[in-house]
Amino acid sequence: MRQDGVPRWTFLTNHAQVLVCLATDPQIRLREVAAQVGITERAVHRIVVELEAAGYVTRARHGRRNQYTVRPDLPIHDRIARDRDQSVGRLLGILGAGGA
Repeated sequence: MRQDGVPRWTFLTNHAQVLVCLATDPQIRLREVAAQVGITERAVHRIVVELEAAGYVTRARHGRRNQYTVRPDLPIHDRIARDRDQSVGRLLGILGAGGA
């Protein structure tokens, strides 16, 4: 626990936090995602590549920027959520990023 009483851990994985950032702002820069999540830009890039490989995110180049699209229809890659038929879209909706 930190001195301010806030735990050092979070409920959401870095993958989930990156996914929320991409769903909230599809043209966000990875540098901005890194600042919001509190990890390095390199770690964000690795996570985005993993999310793309799994089909959760697609990336399209628009000029000098990327446009990210999150697939809200896919099931959450987590045993507990998957057993309850929970989708990425439902998670994003709960977290206020339901515009995906």
